[in-house]
Amino acid sequence: MQTEKLAYVIVTPYSMRKSRTGGIVGRLISRTGLDLVGGRMFAPGAELARRYADTIVTETDPRHRATQELIRDYVLKNFTGEKNGQGPRVLFLIFRGPDAVEKIHPTVGHIVHERTSGETIRDTYGDYITDDSGNVTYFEPGVLAAFDPKAVERDLKLWAEFSDSDGGILDRTVRFPANAQIEKTLVLIKPDNFRFPNLRPGGVIEVFSRSGLTIIGFKVHQMSVAQAEEFYGPVLPVLEKKLGPKSGRENWETIIEFMAGRKPSECPPAEREAPGTEKSIAIVYQGVDAVRKIRDVLGPTDPAKAPPGSIRREFGQTIMVNAAHASDSLENAKREMAIIQIDENNFKPLIENFYRRQ
Repeated sequence: MQTEKLAYVIVTPYSMRKSRTGGIVGRLISRTGLDLVGGRMFAPGAELARRYADTIVTETDPRHRATQELIRDYVLKNFTGEKNGQGPRVLFLIFRGPDAVEKIHPTVGHIVHERTSGETIRDTYGDYITDDSGNVTYFEPGVLAAFDPKAVERDLKLWAEFSDSDGGILDRTVRFPANAQIEKTLVLIKPDNFRFPNLRPGGVIEVFSRSGLTIIGFKVHQMSVAQAEEFYGPVLPVLEKKLGPKSGRENWETIIEFMAGRKPSECPPAEREAPGTEKSIAIVYQGVDAVRKIRDVLGPTDPAKAPPGSIRREFGQTIMVNAAHASDSLENAKREMAIIQIDENNFKPLIENFYRRQ
């Protein structure tokens, strides 16, 4: 019997700045078949960057050691400081499943690739350029990962240790003009994207990147029935008025079931606060006019009425099964972020509980 393992992938600051997150997430989910169980944004401080870099060089073979030294130097140079008015942001993703570490490796690829076929993430998003003498003149790994279970455990515990101080909602990592009207808005990548391992979650993120906004928060979330009731509370009177009290409530309960896995009328009171069975990804975007820009890319509720190129036209199926949710006002963004507890650190207990059971 195969035992479940955790594996991780760190989306580098350069990949984040170039809005390559969606393509990377899509490949990781679809090609490995693993379950994305955790994610957190980090702005690594000097101590985290140094301690992580200190773990990287382990090989005695000169060729492999040189590659590890390249990665170590990359982390020390790029995980702290500021470039073009932006502090470094990295997205730390956690995957779970049988042989997770072994499945991540061929999808991520090697640092030194001899072809640029696009077969691996590093083929497509990384660069390893040398001069005629074989000296490296430019290096960008695209993502970072560990390919030994013991190293994975060590690194996960290290990042968990810094997940409160260096992780969370990074609303101070990007500088904006003093008079700019900066907004934060919430996106939920809905459960219909996670029915089986596929490109859809990454594809939705990819389309949202067209907004030009910055990802500053990321959380894998299982909405409880209580949270779903509160989240979609304003929808109930609208449905009851449109469809009548009985049919309106039935439709509303179907929405709750879609997001949390159970209808409120079928959920015992003692279980209303428990995490639901359906998975979403919650993302916080920041920038000028963020609410409108995200809504424009999302498209209207009904996929049939959404314009070509919008998320709901590309990925939606029905008015309910429509790929993603986005806050429609600043007030609702704040309300919805509070309901799903976007500030909650569920990254650290995920790691601690997994290794406690081992």
